[in-house]
Amino acid sequence: MIRFSTAGESHGEALTALVSGLPAGVPVDLEFVNRELWRRQQGYGRGGRMKIETDKVHVLSGIRHGKTIGAPIAIEIVNRDWKNWEEKLPVETGDPAKHQAVASPRPGHADLAGALKYNFPDARYILERASARETTSRVAAGALAKLFLRTLGIEVLSHVVRVGRVELDRPARWEELTALAAREEVVLGCVDAEVEARMKAEVEEAARTGDTVNGIFEVVAHGVPTGLGTHVNWDEKLDGLLAQSVMSIQAVKAVEIGRGVVAAASFGSQVHDPIHYAAEPGAAPTRFTRPTNNAGGIEGGITNGEDVIVRGYLKPISTLRKPLESVRFDTREPVSASYERSDVSVVPAAGVIGEAMVAITLAQVAQQKFGGDSVLELQRNLRGYIEQIRQF
Repeated sequence: MIRFSTAGESHGEALTALVSGLPAGVPVDLEFVNRELWRRQQGYGRGGRMKIETDKVHVLSGIRHGKTIGAPIAIEIVNRDWKNWEEKLPVETGDPAKHQAVASPRPGHADLAGALKYNFPDARYILERASARETTSRVAAGALAKLFLRTLGIEVLSHVVRVGRVELDRPARWEELTALAAREEVVLGCVDAEVEARMKAEVEEAARTGDTVNGIFEVVAHGVPTGLGTHVNWDEKLDGLLAQSVMSIQAVKAVEIGRGVVAAASFGSQVHDPIHYAAEPGAAPTRFTRPTNNAGGIEGGITNGEDVIVRGYLKPISTLRKPLESVRFDTREPVSASYERSDVSVVPAAGVIGEAMVAITLAQVAQQKFGGDSVLELQRNLRGYIEQIRQF
């Protein structure tokens, strides 16, 4: 079973990820992993923290001579900002006078609920772990999952479909997504230049007024075979697993599979994908085809051979330069909420994090389906399965 966990605080010494269960023999390109971390830091509207950090992985275990060895993989990503916080967040007692409290909880954050739950007098320790800085570790783990999926012919990418009031009103082609991922300059991660320019104007307007704005990202998994996931138990359905993994990303408040939102306001004849059959065999594993993909590649909790499409709906960033009303933890007096250095918009970065979570989830169900302690064994099992469904 592929599993991962993360540790570390936003301004702590380092972030870590522990990934276990990857089969032996997965080629690991650390330049690819570091580029994924770079992609996470990009996008118009990011805050000053991105100018401080240059995220790179330091592998401590589980990878030797450029390949996984079947053992747990431990990854460290150093926080360069730690030098500014070492005395404020010491491991040992240190000087309490140097503690930098978050004295008033910020609406929309975990500050108040977390402080009450863990009995803290301020929200500093809640902020440190609840911060989206934690997703750096997820992207590193997700990069390993992507490299594993590549051995099975599966690729995962994302793009931005909405920022504020501006939305892309057409499907993106896979070729557009690959070109987008290869860019050396990331603005807002939209495949359409004209739409992206209008999205940028939305971010600029929010920045001028001290506000924040977010939107919708779409993750697409390409080359996914029929049969991942299952219908037999509620907690094993792939759409449910994907929804949970993407919903766990900070600021995501809704998840959509395929055209789920449109489907809720449509007649069945308008949204269900017709099934066709190709008389001649092609490159696809099965001759069953669909002219549309409103289901987002999943029916009954099982992949159906089409691209898996997952959308994450992001609320605006909760930290505002024009803070909302709050109260002090100590005196209960009304004040403006605390302000911590933050972003105006993070939609393209959230898309990269979404890719990581979708990749990890697909890697888990792919391993469950095809088994194997090595990549060669897994690939052999996949080939046998593909031959089986081609003859159906």
